[in-house]
Amino acid sequence: MSSSLSSLNCYRPRHDSSDDEPEAMVEGKAGWRGSSSTRAGKQPENVWPPYPPPDESELERAVRLEEEREAKLVSDAIDRALEAERQTLRRERKLETKLLLLGQSESGKSTMLKNFQIQFAPNAIRAESDAWRAVIHLNLVRSVNFLLDILTRPPSNNHPGDSSPTTSSFSNRVSATPQPNSDLRRFKLTLSPLRQVERILAKYLSAHDVPSADDSRAASPTGSYLATAADVTIRGGHSWRALCQPRREGDDEGHSRHSDGRVDPVENARQILDACRADVVLMWTSAPMQAALRDEGVSRDDVCAFFLDDADRIMQKDYEPTFDDILRARLQTDGVEEHHLTMETGMFTSRAENGQHWIFYDVGGARGQRASWVPFFEDVNAIIFLCSTAGFNEVLAEDPTVNRLLDSFTTWKTICSSKLLVSVQFILILNKMDLLDARLKEGIQFSHYVKSYKDENDVEHVTEYLKRKFSAIHRHHSPEPRKLHMHSTCAIDMDTTSAVLLRIRDTLLVTYLAAMELI
Repeated sequence: MSSSLSSLNCYRPRHDSSDDEPEAMVEGKAGWRGSSSTRAGKQPENVWPPYPPPDESELERAVRLEEEREAKLVSDAIDRALEAERQTLRRERKLETKLLLLGQSESGKSTMLKNFQIQFAPNAIRAESDAWRAVIHLNLVRSVNFLLDILTRPPSNNHPGDSSPTTSSFSNRVSATPQPNSDLRRFKLTLSPLRQVERILAKYLSAHDVPSADDSRAASPTGSYLATAADVTIRGGHSWRALCQPRREGDDEGHSRHSDGRVDPVENARQILDACRADVVLMWTSAPMQAALRDEGVSRDDVCAFFLDDADRIMQKDYEPTFDDILRARLQTDGVEEHHLTMETGMFTSRAENGQHWIFYDVGGARGQRASWVPFFEDVNAIIFLCSTAGFNEVLAEDPTVNRLLDSFTTWKTICSSKLLVSVQFILILNKMDLLDARLKEGIQFSHYVKSYKDENDVEHVTEYLKRKFSAIHRHHSPEPRKLHMHSTCAIDMDTTSAVLLRIRDTLLVTYLAAMELI
């Protein structure tokens, strides 16, 4: 009988056991350690409780039963701890609010994310000021070098394969105004150290993930240099914000970014910027220079005009970025970036919201990167879709035959149709309203690019048309009826965007309370 029980590896209740003995426990429970008398016998190792030895005395029986009770207490405690951990994880998932930022490239996703950080976690983004200063300096330096390249290029005799950094978009234009050659030669000489500054900052921020502007110009002399005139591109997941943080005690010298001599070049770059400050200001404010740029067709949108206007402040050695500077910093993400935001108590948040955790997924908006959106559809609370209203007279960089606004309509339709997003909050932001207003006032006809538009050519009527259009697409293509929250703003205007963020916060707060079963 004993051998058959061993082969079945099961427990048969003992007829001689008293009622105070513990019930059978799951075999193999971790944490039980049998008594010496039990281990001495020839009982099955995985049977619980163990069979009593043949000649067990009353004392040995009492010791064995006590050990069995203690083992069961340990086992029950482990079960309770595991269940408590599972419940904690469920509560934490409910406490997290996950948001997916969608839209085309240059629609303002990253700028909107910075607005969220400034509004609800200002101390956290202020701690990243060193990294943002490097980005802003690189934006400014690339703009200066771009301007010098444009103004000092050969005016009309560019040929394919020429090593000039001129772009194809500028190669067929000849300035009608004589170039200020003497000034240009002086500026090109005195500002030549900025070439080295550009290489230092690009290498420091992108860590070889993205080729520098100089490399891009050399590799593609007739390519679109304008697209990289001031922008900084960072590969998704690259922890560039931590690059300028002081090294902690005990950091591995072999892996520290500060142990390989990269901090000193950055400090030297700041000294060079300070030394070149007066010449940059003089070049940018020079009337002949501005006239030459207009003749070349270079607009303020082509360069970081905001930083150039304020170059005297930004190029100082002790410069500290303001929130407005950080908002206007140009930084493009190639891939997916995950950002964690912990709500801080302040002017726009209550004590109850303090510590609430938001997770933002900032994804690339180019056509080739949109396949990376789908994996995030199943685990988000809300989607914030940004549309650049100023894109009505622009085309996609990756496909010049496609209008940017019409592509936004198509992308919005695809997202609304997804059955994975049935229970997700939809938030639509019409961004860059300032540029839309300016272009309409310049006389650019909205109806020329959007054939279905038949109304007045002003920002009020165009905005109303866009809201009706996006709302109709959402209503007709959603798998189930749901509410759409629409807002219009200019993401670099903190005052206007602040009101939009508060309304979005209220929308997400309702979703959060519903998830916690409080409403």
